[in-house]
Amino acid sequence: MWRTGRTMALAVALLTLVACGNDRPPRLMNLTSSTDGPDEFGILPPKALELPESLTDLPEPTPGGTNLTDPTPNEDAIAALGGRPGAGSGGDAGLVNHSARYGRAAGIREQLAAEDLEFRSRNRGRPLERLFNLNVYFRAYKKQSLDQYAELQRWRRAGARNPSAPPKK
Repeated sequence: MWRTGRTMALAVALLTLVACGNDRPPRLMNLTSSTDGPDEFGILPPKALELPESLTDLPEPTPGGTNLTDPTPNEDAIAALGGRPGAGSGGDAGLVNHSARYGRAAGIREQLAAEDLEFRSRNRGRPLERLFNLNVYFRAYKKQSLDQYAELQRWRRAGARNPSAPPKK
């Protein structure tokens, strides 16, 4: 009898601890700051100052315009990955036209958002997962995920050159 009472007390303590948990998803799924303090990822250092070749050939200042030392993290990331910043906004018209050669739906983003909401409402998780607010995102989309190693082998068998893949865990 004493053993059953101890087990019940342990179960009640465990449920009390679980009930005191945070209802927010894990940090990887929620990248917002939980404090009112500064966000260390929101602080961008300015670019280095450069002395122009000729101080007499400087352009006129543009009030309210951009500065050469202003941080541009999106463009810097695109350039670091080998892309051309601004190419998607009209610079690569040939690529955009080629991708739309069979037509494109005008409201595709809204349609996909509605279909995804419907899919997630059908795959909300089991009752205990909903009760304890567990994240079922990866299990809900498991059938739609890609096995990267099988795909890598398929492309290598087809003769495509692939430099590497992340190691298996």
